[in-house]
Amino acid sequence: MKLIKWFLAILVTLVLVVTLYLTVFFDPNDFKPEIVSAVKKQTGRELVISDDLSWTFFPTIGINLGGISLSNPEGFTPKSMLDVNKAIAEVALMPLLSKEIEIAQLSLDGATINLVTRKNGSSSLDGLTGDSAAKASPANEPATKTQLASIEVGGVAITNTQINLIDEAKGQTQTFTLESLTLGAFSLDKFAPIAYEFTASLAEMKVSSKGEGEIKLSADFNQLVIDKFNIDTVIEGDSIPNQKVSTAISLNTQIALDKKQLSADIVKLSAADMSASGQLTLNYGGKVPQINADFQVGDIDLDALLPKSATTEGTEKTAQATTAAKASEPDLSALKSLDMKLKLAVKSIKVANLATQNWLLDLGVKGGVVDLKQLTADLYQGKLMVNAQVDARQSVASYQFDKQVTGVQVRALLKDLAEVDLLAGTANINIKGKGKSLIPEQLKKNLLANGRFDVTDGALYGVNIPQMIRSAQAKLKGDLSADTKEERKTDFSSLTGNFSLENGIATNPDLAMSSPLLRLAGKGSANLLTESLDYKLTTSLVNSLKGQGGSEKDALVGVDIPLAITGTFQKPEYALDTQALLNNQLKEETDKAKDKLKDSLLKKLGGF
Repeated sequence: MKLIKWFLAILVTLVLVVTLYLTVFFDPNDFKPEIVSAVKKQTGRELVISDDLSWTFFPTIGINLGGISLSNPEGFTPKSMLDVNKAIAEVALMPLLSKEIEIAQLSLDGATINLVTRKNGSSSLDGLTGDSAAKASPANEPATKTQLASIEVGGVAITNTQINLIDEAKGQTQTFTLESLTLGAFSLDKFAPIAYEFTASLAEMKVSSKGEGEIKLSADFNQLVIDKFNIDTVIEGDSIPNQKVSTAISLNTQIALDKKQLSADIVKLSAADMSASGQLTLNYGGKVPQINADFQVGDIDLDALLPKSATTEGTEKTAQATTAAKASEPDLSALKSLDMKLKLAVKSIKVANLATQNWLLDLGVKGGVVDLKQLTADLYQGKLMVNAQVDARQSVASYQFDKQVTGVQVRALLKDLAEVDLLAGTANINIKGKGKSLIPEQLKKNLLANGRFDVTDGALYGVNIPQMIRSAQAKLKGDLSADTKEERKTDFSSLTGNFSLENGIATNPDLAMSSPLLRLAGKGSANLLTESLDYKLTTSLVNSLKGQGGSEKDALVGVDIPLAITGTFQKPEYALDTQALLNNQLKEETDKAKDKLKDSLLKKLGGF
């Protein structure tokens, strides 16, 4: 018992002696000129410590600093690169004797950092990293590593810190303000609360974000865990959809520091009216980081995110012409340094008034090549299936694709996609293609493709071919009162054809349409650049027009009648070749005359 008392007495005496020595004989302000001189020698910068340095003692030992300023290189504006209002660092004294670090308090308040990039490319950071440290330790000399028994942190607080990124070449300043970053009581292998709040004023937007969660570091310093981390962010700016987007994310993250691997379980991710969840893994130990992501996403309405346009048609055309003149290939060079696998399931996507459901995507990116292994979606009671590849290893990207559409209700699709009421029926389409350039206009010109379409139980809208034939036939007979009051619609049982695409023109050499009433066949083309149509077809009746206003037996049955389709995708125009009808009319009158002559002869011959 006496031994313990003596030990405590000696310990207290020792602490008092150290305290007395530090306060009376050792003034930290005496070292300020040496510190300033050392910084000047190492970096060429001016360091100013305007406030007096002061000690803190038992149960902690520490120092208070304030009024610190470090200059930018000569000729830079502003002159100061770093200003610190107040900094406090306190370490518990007794645990140090057992190789344990117990930080009672770390705090930094009122720091301002000005990082300038000048027009000639020089930066505020130039000259701060010297070679002296590297020269002091030979390359072949192993670094010494001190194994700590434990680390205890009473708390960390960083407040009112501002970082200004000044780019003189662009004439812009981006400001990041860290209102607060706090870490609660922290020790190895135990979770500690962490929270932050910051704002940023960027060139075209403003960002505000805050988050909180828990953090844990393993005793061997090999694993860092961030748990129950919730982040809320608001982004504002003219370039942002609807000028404002709010996002929220909740995640759990594990980082294997020794293996340089990160895995994140994203419990919730929401932006605007969209929500998602998924898993993300990152291996950052190699030269090219490896990323694996698997996400499940709810409903996506891209139309709600796009800005509402109030421009006139003329203004839109002018804007399109200007955009086309300035169009350039997108820079995809970043894809060369990416190794990523992405799986994505989306409940529904609405874009350009086009509604789709149940998207499944399997995508890989490696060495500048994007490989779309699978893309499927439900599309207007049918199915969309695509696989494709984009090669971005050259400055002008190339691509190839194989696309299949099965069982799609084409009328509803065309109405929603292009506001075109031209065709109805159940469509099956296969198309394979390849090309170069991702500029929209060049993409149309350079695309080479081949395909086939098959539409069943459908109708052509905007034209009633049987009615056109009947009306033209009646007028040739002298009935000028023939009108066209019937619905402009031609029903068919099948519409088929093959097509090829080159130089922006789709060529269809074998269009064929059939119905119980008529047949239609021929060839034509559609110009994707001008959206114009040019078809030369032949239509023929295979049955009477009865039921369509015709007679019991139609004289035109079996007669080929040329039909031309011109105009545009939006306004197609149909025209019959009435010369064929006229020729048939003359034939019909001749046949009638022959029949009358035959009847007259039979009567004269006694009925033979």
